[in-house]
Amino acid sequence: MIDTHAHLDLPDFDDDRDEVIARCREAGVEWIVGVAIDRASAEATVLLARREPLLCAAVGIHPNSSAEAAPNDWPRVVELAEDPVVVAIGETGIDRFRDHSPIDVQRDYFTRHLELARRRDLPVIIHCREAEADVLDALRSASNDGPLRGVLHAFSGDEAFARSCLELVLHISFAGMVSYTNRKFRPLREVARTIPDDRLLIETDSPFLVPHPLRGKQRRNEPHWVRHTAEALSELRQVSVERLIAQTSENARRLFGSS
Repeated sequence: MIDTHAHLDLPDFDDDRDEVIARCREAGVEWIVGVAIDRASAEATVLLARREPLLCAAVGIHPNSSAEAAPNDWPRVVELAEDPVVVAIGETGIDRFRDHSPIDVQRDYFTRHLELARRRDLPVIIHCREAEADVLDALRSASNDGPLRGVLHAFSGDEAFARSCLELVLHISFAGMVSYTNRKFRPLREVARTIPDDRLLIETDSPFLVPHPLRGKQRRNEPHWVRHTAEALSELRQVSVERLIAQTSENARRLFGSS
């Protein structure tokens, strides 16, 4: 299994990070993309990936962190993007759900990330929350210079948004939400049935989005619980969990170029 999105640098894991990684190995996790949310997080994620072979890194400034970024933070992210352990740029994007950063600041940083991803020939990890039109506008503008490689992480949009992202040759990644069976998440589960096999990825977004059946029982998510997401998707798509894991792992290797 490959967890394509986790935040193992966050304080949630400070007391037992090594044990969490050991549990991943025992559970059969092949590798994890550790994803940054700001300059300090990018530095920490790169250091973790240098030390721990199970991890690779993505560096960037989260849209909700963009208003707090100091003038020298972005140049440092650009510098870190040269490190061999870095396999992606992000996470980046636009978030209209939380009012942490002005939209114009978010758009500016999103554009910076897209340009950096193209310069470095790396995929971009995209956060979108209630901002589908904004994200598509930025992606289509950036695609005028040629197709981008990337993934909509922890996808929460509708079928039309998924179709637009697929037309832009992007991947779609599902996290624990796709395992939730209450009525609110039925449309998302229906979208999950429609994603082409070769564009599908799985993730945990640890420590967030604890999957069913652990939701409400565990205070944080862990990367080895990515199997619960795989199991939910395999049931929805009517394939064996082994086949789904093999397909999503192949997709992750191809997108991120890691092993």
